[in-house]
Amino acid sequence: MFKLRVDAETVARTRFSPSLAAESLAWLKLAADAGRHPVFGDPGPLARAALSHPDVALLLDLLPRHGEVYTPDLLTPQPGTATRHRDLLDEQIARIEATTQDEVEAQVLAHTQVHWARPVPVAARRSVESGTLPRRLANGLARFWRDALAEDWAGLHAVLDRDITHRAHAIARHGVGGVLGGLHPTIGWAGDTITVVKPFDGEADVSGRELVLAPGVLSWPVISIQIDVPGQVVLRYPAHGVGTGAGHRPGRIAPVVGAARAALLADLEPARSTAELATRTGYSPGTVSYHLSALHRAGLVSKVRDGRYVLYRRTAQAGTLLEGDVSG
Repeated sequence: MFKLRVDAETVARTRFSPSLAAESLAWLKLAADAGRHPVFGDPGPLARAALSHPDVALLLDLLPRHGEVYTPDLLTPQPGTATRHRDLLDEQIARIEATTQDEVEAQVLAHTQVHWARPVPVAARRSVESGTLPRRLANGLARFWRDALAEDWAGLHAVLDRDITHRAHAIARHGVGGVLGGLHPTIGWAGDTITVVKPFDGEADVSGRELVLAPGVLSWPVISIQIDVPGQVVLRYPAHGVGTGAGHRPGRIAPVVGAARAALLADLEPARSTAELATRTGYSPGTVSYHLSALHRAGLVSKVRDGRYVLYRRTAQAGTLLEGDVSG
């Protein structure tokens, strides 16, 4: 368990703001690992193509690999106070570029030596030594955002804004402490301490500092803490309503196929894996698999293998049923 010791000033200076840098890096890592997000699926060809740029590849060099937990905080600066998400990203990019050489060496060379079981990649080390790393990382983040995320960000923006609105209403009812204890089941509040369940133990006194609570969608369901940059404290948590199946109303098709199968059909455009559907709907993987098998036998879903995954998509027949449900 990790503990953040806070005081009244920290609580008073607590605010919410998404970290677009962290969201971008989560998507980048999925693309590089040929992974699928449990809710949003495949990062897509544009994200994978962006990895070929040397400055984007440099970002990837500094992300943790399997079994590692440390990410240099300079990659995800504390979000600012801009009201527009694009301005928030520009602020973070500027902060990356302004990172001092001392901080670069401390985080990229010293801290990774403690937390990683491998040396820093040669390209990253050379960039540190030449003093070009902050500029190249800032350029890599800007490029990946433009190529892979900017066009489709509006929907994710809305999810983050809904989460922050939800938390603001909760503060009005229960106070900051009540919200801190309700961010996630693994995050607790004990009056002067924020606790986060982690596979390691640690403690930090962040009294007097501003605390930024950053909801995540592409980084969902990861929880992370960053305190390495002096004066900055960021606690990233899963945004409210992601992966809960919220918004899937069975409608009039439910009496025909059942509520669970109606919800699954409504969520099978685009194609998704069993694990994605389980995470999004809240059903167990076994339950999802059982219903998908029945829907497949009925000709309402098709399936195809995509690498390690079997992906399911509703058929034209199922689409017609759903369209009739909406229009009726």
